[in-house]
Amino acid sequence: MLIVYVDIGIGWDPILHMANLAAELLDAELLVWNGHEIPLPNRLQQLRFMLSSRNPKSDDSCMLICPSAPNMAHAIYVDEIKRKYKFVSAWVIDSFWVDRIPLVAKYSKTFDHVFITSAEDIGAWEKVTKTPATWLPWGADVLRLGGSGAERPWDLTRIGRQPAEWEDDENTGKMCADIGLTFHGRLPFSDTDPLDNQKNLMDLYKKSKFLLAFSSKSSPGSYTHPIRQYLTARWTDSLACGAIVAGIAPREPSIDNLLWSGATLELGTTSIKQGLAVLAEAKQDWTRDKAEHNYKMALQRLDWRLRFVEIAKVHHLSPKRLYEELDEMKLLAETVNTDTV
Repeated sequence: MLIVYVDIGIGWDPILHMANLAAELLDAELLVWNGHEIPLPNRLQQLRFMLSSRNPKSDDSCMLICPSAPNMAHAIYVDEIKRKYKFVSAWVIDSFWVDRIPLVAKYSKTFDHVFITSAEDIGAWEKVTKTPATWLPWGADVLRLGGSGAERPWDLTRIGRQPAEWEDDENTGKMCADIGLTFHGRLPFSDTDPLDNQKNLMDLYKKSKFLLAFSSKSSPGSYTHPIRQYLTARWTDSLACGAIVAGIAPREPSIDNLLWSGATLELGTTSIKQGLAVLAEAKQDWTRDKAEHNYKMALQRLDWRLRFVEIAKVHHLSPKRLYEELDEMKLLAETVNTDTV
């Protein structure tokens, strides 16, 4: 199996880590392409590609991991994709941008299956691409990088996009100190090793009681969807490390079913003063059992390996290492004590 990941840089380190993990556990070859150096094919290139016939000469399979739907067009650059690979799939992360599905995915019959992270869009994807689609939600490397953590010196940690009142880490830190909360601001990015960035983030989450995060509806950005709400790595990675996600969670039926009671602390507002008051009260009720509970639930619901099993089934693979680590996860989850939660 060949896995091709179109890397678009800063902010996508969790997916780069996932792509490396998928290649290892699915016993696949991994190609990582720089999405800024390899341009998206234009309309004419896509039309020419669509006219070429598909005639696979081997039983090999291929999967593209795409940040967003337009990156599916990068399939054009995969050597002999129509002649070599009997089965081709795409895993689209920001799959809620249904209106951006490229011509290649609509008309070329290049893809035999599509995996998407937004369950509510299954019907739309199947209608537009005329291809079977499977929901594979965001996950985390709970087994290797997660944990419940005995010491949590930080009451509140901030990572990524925030509402305007929470954007200034220096001001937030001062306001936290005034009411007896410890605060950790955003980490600097490493320019040399994105996988180190991911490990450093997970290490910080394991030292934090609460992680600050707001849905795109309550904290929109220029790059967020104007209507749809969705999970990102901040939620899944921090839960994998036992932290509670404080803010305003995205609300979709699939997300409600994926998460659990105690995974989030709803602040109900983007006001920093009101939000910190809720957090100060929640800190008084925090116990290590809550971290243990989130870690256990993340092992059972959020680990990337649970997603890889579905990929293996669709691609008709039997990867020994993946199933060994799934057994390890199951045993580990059984040892986590959450009786008092």
